[in-house]
Formats: sequence, C-alpha cells, structure tokens
Amino acid sequence: MKTAELTGAALDWAVAKCEGWEKDMLRRYVRNDPEEFHYEYSTDWAQGGPIIERERLDVYGFDGENWCANDNLRATQYGPTPLIAAMRCYVASKLGDDVEIPEELK
Repeated sequence: MKTAELTGAALDWAVAKCEGWEKDMLRRYVRNDPEEFHYEYSTDWAQGGPIIERERLDVYGFDGENWCANDNLRATQYGPTPLIAAMRCYVASKLGDDVEIPEELK
C-alpha cells in the first residue's frame, strides 16, 4: 500500500511497526484484541506528538485544506490533519513509499 494513502488502523499499524513492535504484538493489533494495544498515533496527540518531537518533523499548513510534514528532506508527506501528515512522513522515512499492510487493515 502506498504510504501516502495510509489512514486509520493501517497508518497506526505502520507507525507501530516503525516504533519497533515485534511480530506477535503486531498480530494482536490486527486481531483488535480489546485486552491488548490501543494505539492511535494518527489521531491522538499524546501518542503521535512525542514522535513528531523526537524525530524533529516539520509540520505546516500546505494549501488551506491539507498539511505537509517533512523529515529534514528525507521524506515529505501530506494529509488532511497534522498528525496524519506527520505519521505518514515518519512511516515513509523508516519504511519507504510502499508498506506491506495486513489484509485485515486495508
């Protein structure tokens, strides 16, 4: 799947992968086990914000409707919200422009 098209659970899963989640943890995430992980990096500033700060991502309004995020010119991504743009940028910088996403999350 194109990184630029990731949203929702697929984007959050890709961020979790970048954050170093192990394969068994990612499988539990895909099953959406209520007793397990509930990360929403692309919608919760308390979760996505620290990544923006740690990775020193630049996020700014782009065209009145979209946001742009870049990682010191290694990756640039856009999105309808600052967090979506930033998390796409983070994923692109770590995993590239195409990401293998589990079928359950597409």
